[in-house]
Amino acid sequence: MTTTFHSTRSTTDSLTSKQAIRKGIADDGGLFVTDALGSTKVDIADLAGRPYQSIAYDVLHALLPDFGEDELRACIAEAYGAQWSDERITPLKPLGDDYILELFNGPTCAFKDVALQILPRFMARTTPADGGDGTGDGAGDSAEKIMILTATSGDTGKAALAGFADAPGTAITVFYPQGKVSQVQELQMTTQAGSNVNVAAVEGNFDDAQSAVKRIFGDRQLAEKLAADSHAVLSSANSINVGRLVPQVVYYFSAYAQLLEQQVINVGDEVEFVVPTGNFGDILAGYYAKLLGLPVKHLVVASDKNNVLFDFLTTGTYNRQRPFYQTISPSMDILVSSNLERMLYYFSEGDTRLISMLMNDLKNWGTYEIPEDLLAKIRQLFGCGWANEDQVRAMIADCWEANRYVIDPHTACAYFVAQQMPRDPLTPRVILATASPYKFPRVVNESLGFDATGTDFDCMDALSRETGTTAPAALRGLETAEVRFTNVVPIDGMERFVANAAKAL
Repeated sequence: MTTTFHSTRSTTDSLTSKQAIRKGIADDGGLFVTDALGSTKVDIADLAGRPYQSIAYDVLHALLPDFGEDELRACIAEAYGAQWSDERITPLKPLGDDYILELFNGPTCAFKDVALQILPRFMARTTPADGGDGTGDGAGDSAEKIMILTATSGDTGKAALAGFADAPGTAITVFYPQGKVSQVQELQMTTQAGSNVNVAAVEGNFDDAQSAVKRIFGDRQLAEKLAADSHAVLSSANSINVGRLVPQVVYYFSAYAQLLEQQVINVGDEVEFVVPTGNFGDILAGYYAKLLGLPVKHLVVASDKNNVLFDFLTTGTYNRQRPFYQTISPSMDILVSSNLERMLYYFSEGDTRLISMLMNDLKNWGTYEIPEDLLAKIRQLFGCGWANEDQVRAMIADCWEANRYVIDPHTACAYFVAQQMPRDPLTPRVILATASPYKFPRVVNESLGFDATGTDFDCMDALSRETGTTAPAALRGLETAEVRFTNVVPIDGMERFVANAAKAL
């Protein structure tokens, strides 16, 4: 059976995975899904001892079957090589009675690298014939460029910039909320080298920026103007792009492989995962892994003070009409969790009419409510919890004191939620660590009672000195990097900024 992709809100599209990746988001605003998900299983019996790259091939081949074997192996080899500081890519380490899966050993020190090192390689292996309306009619010409358009709450922006910088046939524009990312995160973006990159702060929060990006994708006039003036088509590096989402499935299988190798489990034993998440992509990948045959017992959503997902998973009502909090875990400061739409599609057994209605309610009223039976099904797999600012700081301290392991504020949300959960001694629990603590050195130092005065770089040095760990060179070197981008745009000026960026292609 051929694997085709269509919108979560209708079944009119019939795209290959290459077409879906190149297009990014459906014309009706929905996200691309395939009804073939889960029809091909990944064999878990021989996972133990295999390198990450080998596991990645099996998982990605099952999810993106129209990439040829040579293409896929080349993408994997380029994405998961010497740019990673640990050859295991996502190493699993014991943490008290639990395990921690380090997702931050890539070039930008955040879990987004797992997907954003390979997405540009996927893009490079699509052609203009893979874009447009999915007819494969070769619309466009060989000079056509892909303009990657991304809103970031902190980590996606840098990871996308690093992945797409000077990548042939592409350009990238990143928007981040002004004053709502850490100093290190901002410098990572504003110092980015590359002739094809653009960065701008926006006057608003992440949800404002993400909503504007989705609106830009739906702007047919702008699309026609970009095609005519710049031979450019828009695509996304956010996890709304299926090519950003599916590489994250691999690290769940990698975690399982390492548990097998360490003889913590036997083949077929179930595992729980506790995941800090804002946009729901990181944890949705765990659900995809389960559909591919991974024995996942529970997926636990860990939120910060912006606990819209916690409220949804406990009540069945999603309501973004609520206060927005700027927290010490900025990458999770999100009130509109885009990837929830994909999860609802699968749990509703492909009810595109329901999904369209729910998303319409969210757009028009800022809220929607799902049927009780649907919530009951979701809650059988998904648990939830959240941590306030004081609890996040306390957990950073607790983890260091108990385990001599330093965690960042996002991982601390998951660490807190894990401590609140009843423990099943027969089910190993894996906490996903999504960012290096050196991305948030001031908060970490304050939490640990270390010196938090001076610049963020002074804080990095103090953290290194006190813990005997080493600041990643990519972060410590930002102190002397040249700031290239100082643009600040209003939300309603984002379309114009994109159009001007495309003119420079």
